[in-house]
Amino acid sequence: LAALEIGAFDCVGKPAPGDARPFGDLADKVKAAARSQHAAYRAARPEAAAAPQPVPVSEYRAGRKVVAIGSSTGGVEALIAVLQKFPANCPPTVITQHMPPTFTKSFAERLNRICAPVVEEATDGARLQTGKIYLAPGGERHLQIANRSAPCCRLVERDPVNGHRPSVDVLFDSVAELAGRNAVGVILTGMGRDGAAGLLKMRHAGARTVGQNEKTCVVYGMPRVAYELGAVEQQLPLGSIGEEILKLTTARKEGAD
Repeated sequence: LAALEIGAFDCVGKPAPGDARPFGDLADKVKAAARSQHAAYRAARPEAAAAPQPVPVSEYRAGRKVVAIGSSTGGVEALIAVLQKFPANCPPTVITQHMPPTFTKSFAERLNRICAPVVEEATDGARLQTGKIYLAPGGERHLQIANRSAPCCRLVERDPVNGHRPSVDVLFDSVAELAGRNAVGVILTGMGRDGAAGLLKMRHAGARTVGQNEKTCVVYGMPRVAYELGAVEQQLPLGSIGEEILKLTTARKEGAD
Protein backbone atom coordinates (compact mmCIF):
# COMPACT_ATOMS: atom_id res chain seq x y z
CA LEU A 1 0.00 0.00 0.00
CA ALA A 2 2.81 2.43 0.82
CA ALA A 3 4.34 1.81 -2.61
CA LEU A 4 1.00 2.42 -4.35
CA GLU A 5 0.45 5.63 -2.40
CA ILE A 6 3.77 7.10 -3.54
CA GLY A 7 3.30 6.19 -7.17
CA ALA A 8 3.82 2.47 -7.87
CA PHE A 9 1.88 1.64 -11.02
CA ASP A 10 -0.01 -1.40 -9.69
CA CYS A 11 0.35 -4.52 -7.59
CA VAL A 12 -0.15 -8.25 -8.00
CA GLY A 13 -1.28 -10.40 -5.11
CA LYS A 14 1.01 -13.22 -3.98
CA PRO A 15 -0.48 -16.37 -5.50
CA ALA A 16 -1.05 -19.66 -3.76
CA PRO A 17 1.24 -22.46 -4.96
CA GLY A 18 0.12 -23.59 -8.39
CA ASP A 19 -2.35 -20.71 -8.84
CA ALA A 20 -1.42 -18.57 -11.84
CA ARG A 21 -4.64 -16.49 -11.90
CA PRO A 22 -3.10 -13.37 -10.29
CA PHE A 23 -0.73 -13.18 -13.27
CA GLY A 24 -3.51 -13.37 -15.87
CA ASP A 25 -3.39 -9.69 -16.78
CA LEU A 26 0.23 -9.01 -15.81
CA ALA A 27 1.36 -8.55 -19.41
CA ASP A 28 -1.38 -5.97 -20.01
CA LYS A 29 -0.38 -4.12 -16.84
CA VAL A 30 3.27 -3.99 -17.90
CA LYS A 31 2.30 -2.67 -21.34
CA ALA A 32 0.02 -0.05 -19.78
CA ALA A 33 2.79 1.02 -17.41
CA ALA A 34 5.14 1.49 -20.36
CA ARG A 35 2.58 3.70 -22.13
CA SER A 36 1.56 5.69 -19.06
CA GLN A 37 2.49 9.36 -18.87
CA HIS A 38 1.76 9.48 -15.16
CA ALA A 39 5.39 9.54 -14.07
CA ALA A 40 5.93 12.70 -16.10
CA TYR A 41 2.76 14.22 -14.67
CA ARG A 42 3.85 13.46 -11.11
CA ALA A 43 7.28 14.94 -11.74
CA ALA A 44 5.84 18.13 -13.23
CA ARG A 45 3.13 18.84 -10.68
CA PRO A 46 3.89 20.90 -7.59
CA GLU A 47 4.06 18.74 -4.48
CA ALA A 48 1.63 19.69 -1.76
CA ALA A 49 3.21 20.67 1.53
CA ALA A 50 0.62 18.65 3.42
CA ALA A 51 -2.30 16.33 2.85
CA PRO A 52 -5.49 17.99 1.55
CA GLN A 53 -7.64 19.34 4.34
CA PRO A 54 -11.24 18.16 4.56
CA VAL A 55 -14.09 20.61 4.13
CA PRO A 56 -15.21 21.69 7.63
CA VAL A 57 -18.35 19.95 8.88
CA SER A 58 -19.98 23.33 9.43
CA GLU A 59 -19.62 24.16 5.73
CA TYR A 60 -21.28 21.01 4.38
CA ARG A 61 -24.84 19.77 4.73
CA ALA A 62 -25.44 16.30 3.37
CA GLY A 63 -28.50 15.78 1.20
CA ARG A 64 -30.10 12.46 0.30
CA LYS A 65 -27.67 11.39 -2.38
CA VAL A 66 -25.39 8.38 -2.31
CA VAL A 67 -21.96 8.49 -3.95
CA ALA A 68 -20.59 5.54 -5.93
CA ILE A 69 -16.93 5.48 -6.99
CA GLY A 70 -15.11 3.00 -9.23
CA SER A 71 -11.35 2.79 -9.74
CA SER A 72 -8.58 0.39 -10.70
CA THR A 73 -4.93 0.95 -11.63
CA GLY A 74 -3.78 4.11 -9.86
CA GLY A 75 -6.88 4.10 -7.70
CA VAL A 76 -5.14 3.99 -4.33
CA GLU A 77 -3.54 7.39 -4.83
CA ALA A 78 -6.66 8.77 -6.53
CA LEU A 79 -9.04 7.66 -3.80
CA ILE A 80 -6.84 9.17 -1.10
CA ALA A 81 -6.83 12.49 -2.98
CA VAL A 82 -10.62 12.48 -3.31
CA LEU A 83 -11.60 11.18 0.11
CA GLN A 84 -9.27 13.43 2.08
CA LYS A 85 -11.44 16.32 0.91
CA PHE A 86 -14.55 14.78 2.49
CA PRO A 87 -15.80 16.15 5.83
CA ALA A 88 -16.77 13.87 8.71
CA ASN A 89 -20.44 14.27 7.68
CA CYS A 90 -19.85 13.25 4.05
CA PRO A 91 -22.58 11.59 1.97
CA PRO A 92 -22.78 7.78 2.23
CA THR A 93 -20.18 6.53 -0.24
CA VAL A 94 -19.66 3.08 -1.76
CA ILE A 95 -16.45 2.20 -3.59
CA THR A 96 -15.24 -0.64 -5.77
CA GLN A 97 -11.48 -0.56 -6.27
CA HIS A 98 -9.84 -3.47 -8.08
CA MET A 99 -7.43 -4.95 -5.52
CA PRO A 100 -6.19 -8.37 -4.42
CA PRO A 101 -8.32 -9.84 -1.61
CA THR A 102 -5.68 -9.37 1.07
CA PHE A 103 -5.28 -5.65 0.35
CA THR A 104 -8.75 -4.16 0.75
CA LYS A 105 -9.05 -4.51 4.52
CA SER A 106 -5.65 -2.86 5.05
CA PHE A 107 -6.54 -0.13 2.57
CA ALA A 108 -9.84 0.59 4.33
CA GLU A 109 -8.01 0.81 7.66
CA ARG A 110 -5.44 3.16 6.12
CA LEU A 111 -8.17 5.41 4.70
CA ASN A 112 -9.93 5.41 8.05
CA ARG A 113 -6.78 6.74 9.72
CA ILE A 114 -6.11 9.54 7.25
CA CYS A 115 -9.63 10.67 6.30
CA ALA A 116 -12.23 12.54 8.36
CA PRO A 117 -15.18 10.17 7.72
CA VAL A 118 -15.37 6.58 8.95
CA VAL A 119 -14.01 4.21 6.28
CA GLU A 120 -14.60 0.48 6.52
CA GLU A 121 -14.58 -2.63 4.40
CA ALA A 122 -18.18 -3.24 3.36
CA THR A 123 -20.09 -6.04 5.07
CA ASP A 124 -23.31 -7.62 3.89
CA GLY A 125 -26.29 -5.72 5.28
CA ALA A 126 -24.32 -2.67 6.48
CA ARG A 127 -26.73 0.26 6.34
CA LEU A 128 -25.57 3.29 4.36
CA GLN A 129 -25.07 6.21 6.71
CA THR A 130 -23.95 9.82 6.44
CA GLY A 131 -20.30 10.10 7.44
CA LYS A 132 -19.41 6.58 6.32
CA ILE A 133 -17.48 5.21 3.34
CA TYR A 134 -17.74 1.53 2.36
CA LEU A 135 -14.98 -0.21 0.37
CA ALA A 136 -15.81 -3.41 -1.51
CA PRO A 137 -13.82 -6.36 -0.17
CA GLY A 138 -11.61 -8.07 -2.70
CA GLY A 139 -12.27 -11.71 -3.43
CA GLU A 140 -15.30 -13.77 -4.28
CA ARG A 141 -18.22 -11.31 -4.12
CA HIS A 142 -19.46 -8.11 -5.74
CA LEU A 143 -20.64 -5.03 -3.85
CA GLN A 144 -24.14 -3.71 -4.56
CA ILE A 145 -26.58 -1.49 -2.74
CA ALA A 146 -30.08 -2.73 -1.94
CA ASN A 147 -33.29 -1.95 -0.03
CA ARG A 148 -34.83 1.29 -1.25
CA SER A 149 -36.45 2.16 2.10
CA ALA A 150 -33.23 1.66 4.09
CA PRO A 151 -30.30 1.42 1.65
CA CYS A 152 -27.59 -1.01 2.65
CA CYS A 153 -24.59 -2.89 1.26
CA ARG A 154 -25.09 -6.28 -0.34
CA LEU A 155 -22.24 -8.68 -1.10
CA VAL A 156 -23.37 -11.01 -3.87
CA GLU A 157 -21.82 -14.14 -5.33
CA ARG A 158 -21.59 -13.88 -9.10
CA ASP A 159 -19.09 -14.70 -11.80
CA PRO A 160 -16.52 -11.99 -12.57
CA VAL A 161 -17.83 -9.12 -14.72
CA ASN A 162 -15.42 -7.53 -17.20
CA GLY A 163 -12.83 -9.87 -15.70
CA HIS A 164 -13.24 -8.43 -12.21
CA ARG A 165 -14.78 -9.44 -8.93
CA PRO A 166 -15.80 -7.13 -7.39
CA SER A 167 -16.85 -5.23 -10.50
CA VAL A 168 -17.52 -1.51 -10.79
CA ASP A 169 -20.33 -2.18 -13.29
CA VAL A 170 -22.16 -4.37 -10.77
CA LEU A 171 -22.01 -1.58 -8.18
CA PHE A 172 -23.04 1.17 -10.60
CA ASP A 173 -25.93 -0.91 -12.00
CA SER A 174 -27.37 -1.35 -8.51
CA VAL A 175 -27.00 2.34 -7.71
CA ALA A 176 -28.74 3.30 -10.96
CA GLU A 177 -31.65 1.00 -10.15
CA LEU A 178 -31.99 1.87 -6.47
CA ALA A 179 -31.00 5.53 -6.20
CA GLY A 180 -31.65 6.96 -9.67
CA ARG A 181 -31.24 10.73 -9.61
CA ASN A 182 -30.36 10.64 -5.91
CA ALA A 183 -26.82 9.53 -6.71
CA VAL A 184 -23.47 10.74 -7.95
CA GLY A 185 -21.27 8.35 -9.93
CA VAL A 186 -17.52 8.82 -10.25
CA ILE A 187 -15.11 6.84 -12.40
CA LEU A 188 -11.41 7.20 -11.69
CA THR A 189 -8.17 5.96 -13.23
CA GLY A 190 -8.02 2.35 -14.34
CA MET A 191 -7.35 -0.14 -17.13
CA GLY A 192 -10.10 -1.58 -19.29
CA ARG A 193 -13.77 -0.65 -19.39
CA ASP A 194 -15.24 -1.85 -16.09
CA GLY A 195 -17.72 0.72 -14.82
CA ALA A 196 -18.30 2.53 -18.11
CA ALA A 197 -21.61 0.84 -18.96
CA GLY A 198 -22.80 1.07 -15.38
CA LEU A 199 -22.00 4.77 -15.22
CA LEU A 200 -24.04 5.27 -18.39
CA LYS A 201 -26.98 3.54 -16.70
CA MET A 202 -26.56 5.86 -13.74
CA ARG A 203 -26.62 8.91 -15.98
CA HIS A 204 -29.69 7.66 -17.84
CA ALA A 205 -31.37 7.15 -14.46
CA GLY A 206 -30.77 10.81 -13.61
CA ALA A 207 -27.57 10.62 -11.56
CA ARG A 208 -24.82 13.20 -11.87
CA THR A 209 -21.61 11.68 -13.23
CA VAL A 210 -17.94 12.65 -13.09
CA GLY A 211 -14.86 11.18 -14.77
CA GLN A 212 -11.19 11.76 -14.06
CA ASN A 213 -9.43 13.55 -16.90
CA GLU A 214 -6.66 12.02 -18.98
CA LYS A 215 -3.82 14.19 -17.70
CA THR A 216 -4.21 13.10 -14.09
CA CYS A 217 -4.96 9.41 -14.69
CA VAL A 218 -2.35 6.71 -14.20
CA VAL A 219 -4.24 4.83 -16.93
CA TYR A 220 -6.90 6.66 -18.92
CA GLY A 221 -8.86 3.50 -19.68
CA MET A 222 -12.07 3.20 -17.68
CA PRO A 223 -12.69 6.99 -17.70
CA ARG A 224 -11.98 7.18 -21.45
CA VAL A 225 -14.46 4.44 -22.33
CA ALA A 226 -17.07 6.00 -20.06
CA TYR A 227 -16.54 9.40 -21.67
CA GLU A 228 -16.77 7.97 -25.19
CA LEU A 229 -20.03 6.19 -24.28
CA GLY A 230 -21.54 9.47 -23.10
CA ALA A 231 -21.62 8.33 -19.48
CA VAL A 232 -19.50 11.20 -18.14
CA GLU A 233 -21.28 14.49 -17.55
CA GLN A 234 -18.05 16.31 -16.73
CA GLN A 235 -14.36 15.42 -16.81
CA LEU A 236 -12.22 16.92 -14.07
CA PRO A 237 -8.62 16.79 -12.84
CA LEU A 238 -8.17 14.59 -9.80
CA GLY A 239 -7.62 17.52 -7.45
CA SER A 240 -11.08 18.94 -8.23
CA ILE A 241 -13.17 15.78 -7.95
CA GLY A 242 -13.61 15.65 -4.17
CA GLU A 243 -14.94 19.20 -3.99
CA GLU A 244 -17.23 18.61 -6.97
CA ILE A 245 -18.76 15.55 -5.31
CA LEU A 246 -19.53 17.63 -2.23
CA LYS A 247 -21.03 20.36 -4.39
CA LEU A 248 -23.30 17.86 -6.15
CA THR A 249 -24.46 16.24 -2.91
CA THR A 250 -24.99 19.32 -0.74
CA ALA A 251 -28.58 19.73 0.41
CA ARG A 252 -30.42 22.74 -0.93
CA LYS A 253 -31.16 25.42 1.62
CA GLU A 254 -34.88 24.86 1.31
CA GLY A 255 -34.50 21.14 2.05
CA ALA A 256 -32.50 18.06 1.20
CA ASP A 257 -32.28 17.32 -2.49
